[in-house]
Amino acid sequence: MKVYILGGLRTPIVVSGTKFKNIRPEMLGAEVLKALQKKFRLKHVDEVICGNAVGTGGNISRLMTLLAGFDEKTAALTVDRQCASGAAAISIAFCKISCGISDLIIAGGVESASLQPLRIYNPNDERFFLTKIDDIQGAYRTAQFSPNEIDEFAMIKGAQRVADAENFSKSDLDAWALISHRRAAASTELLRDFIIEINGISQDTSIKKNISQKILDRAPLPLGKNTKISAGNACRINDGAAFVVLASEKFVFDNFLSPAAEILDVATGGVNPLESPRGAQIISDKILKKNALTYENLAAIEFNEAFSVIDLLFERNHPNCVEKFNKLGGALAYGHPYGASGAILMINLLAALKNSGGLGLLSIAGAGGTGEAILIKV
Repeated sequence: MKVYILGGLRTPIVVSGTKFKNIRPEMLGAEVLKALQKKFRLKHVDEVICGNAVGTGGNISRLMTLLAGFDEKTAALTVDRQCASGAAAISIAFCKISCGISDLIIAGGVESASLQPLRIYNPNDERFFLTKIDDIQGAYRTAQFSPNEIDEFAMIKGAQRVADAENFSKSDLDAWALISHRRAAASTELLRDFIIEINGISQDTSIKKNISQKILDRAPLPLGKNTKISAGNACRINDGAAFVVLASEKFVFDNFLSPAAEILDVATGGVNPLESPRGAQIISDKILKKNALTYENLAAIEFNEAFSVIDLLFERNHPNCVEKFNKLGGALAYGHPYGASGAILMINLLAALKNSGGLGLLSIAGAGGTGEAILIKV
């Protein structure tokens, strides 16, 4: 059975600790759900599937769905694939609809890095003695992603390993940060209709219109002197929510709807957990091979720019496709509200393809060496 996307909406993507610092993630998500319900006149939704990586636990999707005023009979599922959670939520929704289980699902993700809780290992867990934050023994914020590493800087170190292995220079990395901010700054109007206002905020707050190499040269190096990953060529930490509405072919036909896109296929997989940024390229290669396609067949390509090493890997392998890669800018500019980013990429794809049509691909690497890819047609 064919699966369609009716459309999507998101909140502004806001820097952690600022304008959304007191808004619980389920409340951000509930506002998007209510806006989608109104926009698409949804009388009933079979399920809401929500990606979330650093929330307070429990089934945040269920809490969010009830806060949005949805019928208590509406099913709800929370997905944690870390950075790839929002894309995983969409993939699960696609599978449920394509096999006839459901007709209408809202899928995406939500994150509040501002309200990320401090966690503490149980004293009976050996890791209790390996972690400490603010003199609190056993405290941690970053989960363990690899059997061989327990480190608050695990993701940054993974990007550094890839940069070193590929001989990328810091200037190479910075160049993509400049491109990302400039493209994002030029794309504000294209995304306006996809962004809802929250507490008077209607614009993303991470994009720097006047970014320069001088600014990037002053960006801190979290791993220390003579390293390459900086606060300028890695994504910022953010708050935000994004969701899309997926519908079956039957639902679209019965309700005389004109969907925004068709989902053709989804893919997932794993890579070396110590070099997780490679996941985006590897999983996107996988889905294209399965569908007998190449990057040249695509009209728009969206990779999550958690680190600019991801852009450089793509540029090195597909130099002729750079102009259709992250056409509206990426997470280096917008930021990366972990659980929501997969749905943000989908919204970017819909915006990028709105006028031209064609095939679009999104791919996102997740902490621990996982990845999700989704192929669509507009």
